[in-house]
Amino acid sequence: MRFGLLGTGPWARRAHGPALAAHPDVELVGVWGRRPEAAADLADELGTRAHDSVDALLADCEAVAVALPPDVQAPLAIRAAEAGRHLLLDKPVATTVAGARELADAVGRAGVASVVFFTLRFSQETAAWVAAQSATDGWLTGRADWFSPVFGGADSAYAASPWRRERGALWDVGPHALSVLLPPLGELLPGAGAVTAARGPGDMVHIVLRHASGASSTVTVSHTVPPQAAAVTAELRGAAGVSTLPERAEGGVVPAAGRAVDALLQAVRTGEPHPCDVRFGLRVTEILAAAEEALGPVPADRPAEPHPVPAPAAPTS
Repeated sequence: MRFGLLGTGPWARRAHGPALAAHPDVELVGVWGRRPEAAADLADELGTRAHDSVDALLADCEAVAVALPPDVQAPLAIRAAEAGRHLLLDKPVATTVAGARELADAVGRAGVASVVFFTLRFSQETAAWVAAQSATDGWLTGRADWFSPVFGGADSAYAASPWRRERGALWDVGPHALSVLLPPLGELLPGAGAVTAARGPGDMVHIVLRHASGASSTVTVSHTVPPQAAAVTAELRGAAGVSTLPERAEGGVVPAAGRAVDALLQAVRTGEPHPCDVRFGLRVTEILAAAEEALGPVPADRPAEPHPVPAPAAPTS
């Protein structure tokens, strides 16, 4: 399948680009970026060519992988879907419910396949864990925590990301946490009160979820912990005992991105939606938006941050 790549930032260079270039069932036909010089540089690195417009790239491909900020991703992905192109999306699919719903509706109207790259759902060990726990009954509670030092002192390529500075860990790694809790614990209770949230230090957010099954769960995310406090953990408790998310053993994100490509190709072949399709991406956005609403505005008397978010750096694609 002929793929185009939208985006030239760290995620395009470290995940989508190398995975597409190495995939035996993919021809990477080109790259587009908001900065032409970055697109030319990445295209040369990946052995393909830069396109000077989104429409030119769409005309050359059958599917696109999107590695752009979420609220840039959504309108471009809608254009791609309306052009009949299948979509490998990044999370969150948008940071507004309206934007995510518009994208999901466009995908539905066009009849194209979609997969959202939640990394834990495509890493071998963690994907197997989610599948096994989803087939197990009797869970009473769960938690998923993602403590990241991106703005807490780590030397991270993502520290220069304007949208991460603006939206924080809630929108960046909150989708990953939800992607491992929702399959085994099920949909949330309908109506108000299923999602509550509170702020912690830095950009830390605590979310409490009430599931229709009667189970409850918590999510805690932060990008402002120091490197020595960083961790990604999850666990479930219930009639089957205690089950803990295994660590990811494979090196880097390229193998997981390759499996996301596999999933999209399978969805195209079979016509069967993948569990991590754009509709699931919409549901994750709805829950994150509800959490953000529950948080309310940042209090005026909030104490100084122990690990403040750095000042904006040069823009990235």
